[in-house]
Amino acid sequence: MQKVIVLDDLAQEGLDLLAAAEGITYEVRTGLKGAELRAALSDSDGAICRSGVKITGDVLAGNRRLRAIARAGVGTDNIDKTMATRQGIVVMNTPGGNTLSTAEHAFALMLALSRKIAAAHQGLVEARWDRKSCMGSQLADKTLGIVGLGRIGREVARRALAFDMRVIGYDPFLTAEAATKLGIERAETVHEMLPRIDYLTVHTPLTPETRNLISFPELERMRPGVRLINAARGGIYDEDALVEGLKSGKLGGVALDVFVNEPCTNSPLFQMPNVVCTPHLGASTEEAQTQVAVEACQLIINYLTSGEIRHAVNTASVDPKTLAVLRGYIDLAYRLGRFQAQYQNGAIEACVLHYRGDVADKETRLLTSAFCAGLLEGAMEEEVNIVNADVLMRELGVELTEETQIKAGVFSSSMTVELTRDGRKMIVGGTLFGNNMPRLIRLNDYRLEAYLDGNLFVFKHMDVPGVIGAVGSIFGRHGINIAQMSVGRTADEPGGEAIGVLNLDGVPDQDTLKELLNEKGVLDARVVSLPPAGQLPSWL
Repeated sequence: MQKVIVLDDLAQEGLDLLAAAEGITYEVRTGLKGAELRAALSDSDGAICRSGVKITGDVLAGNRRLRAIARAGVGTDNIDKTMATRQGIVVMNTPGGNTLSTAEHAFALMLALSRKIAAAHQGLVEARWDRKSCMGSQLADKTLGIVGLGRIGREVARRALAFDMRVIGYDPFLTAEAATKLGIERAETVHEMLPRIDYLTVHTPLTPETRNLISFPELERMRPGVRLINAARGGIYDEDALVEGLKSGKLGGVALDVFVNEPCTNSPLFQMPNVVCTPHLGASTEEAQTQVAVEACQLIINYLTSGEIRHAVNTASVDPKTLAVLRGYIDLAYRLGRFQAQYQNGAIEACVLHYRGDVADKETRLLTSAFCAGLLEGAMEEEVNIVNADVLMRELGVELTEETQIKAGVFSSSMTVELTRDGRKMIVGGTLFGNNMPRLIRLNDYRLEAYLDGNLFVFKHMDVPGVIGAVGSIFGRHGINIAQMSVGRTADEPGGEAIGVLNLDGVPDQDTLKELLNEKGVLDARVVSLPPAGQLPSWL
């Protein structure tokens, strides 16, 4: 018999599934931590949790029995996925179970804020019949800005349209065609939409790019009286900026379900007018909790009884032999995806992957998934890995195509990716030196040979004497060491345009970049940050 431990309170419908599963027993033990949690996990084949328990690396270290953890919910921040991967433990989640509940809660916050529900109720609690100070605003004919048009963001958009609101949406992977189907207007950038909106709601993960997405400079771009809602992740709004915006009158209201530090019971926002706050209730409905419980239990049952892996966030559904053969090329594909995600902006419309040589006869589907995982990493509500990346790409309406050619070119194996963003094509190509040394061999029409790791400074320049030396001197003045360098040109003769890729030991700041762009002969410059050499993505 295989044993499953349930570490948080779970809906009875999920427990009934475990009870009915053949060959499986289960035990509910909540509130565990430290040595007790470590012992319980070491005595189980599968575990199911919500957000209450913290499955840290120290309680997983040395575990030789546990095979899978299912999170009844989306976020897996309470699980050390790196250690789980190292121990061979599959981590799965239930990304769709709380979509409607979270969307409804975000909309409920917007309504409560507009009609001053909390203040009106408190007035009656205090025996005050105060209609004048509770004058509200209707949603109809107002403009709602939505950052993040994944599952939840799209449900919010549908509800806003039903309330006769105008909707402007920003998502780096939202195409004009997809926006038209949703009935919304697509914004090119977050900053572009800010001066035009009456309400703003965010539905993105918390990443370095989205942390403090709305802070003091962004508030300055907004209309006076704009109202902000956040039922996604604490930290996307700068809470200090919200306080000052309310004090100055720039903000007409703030509604939060999430906070930088949780649980949060002491915030200056709680004492301010025109504020509605709830204690992270987005998924707290009976329906959502039932659905995620059922999904989590079914994930564990399927895995333990048949080996099926779905919604994994740290591993791929591929046998070890195939993975060993393709590991280096999977890493190459992932790095090419990370490179393209940072080098060019715009909504992705199509992606064509060309495989040539020996690799074309392998399982290229895994390489395509690895590229998509690198491209989408940090931009989705879900955690992206080799299992779900290409599916998510197709859900975004991106046309994904593979082409193979067994006959080798200059290299025995290579892959080239042609990505179309807003009608503009970008091409990157790569190969593998040895078993584990990814190299960039093509960037649009330029041929080169650059290391695909660390901090890359990519600059287009005139192919004339002195330009590269000047660039090196600028980095020297700013104390940034150049570790590697590669240059390429499109023509055989000098004097035209060329491309340079420098691997740096540090990240240039804005002043350094500004000086570089002002250097005569430098036409364009960008910084791309990739994992260090030898560091594989956690799911690999």
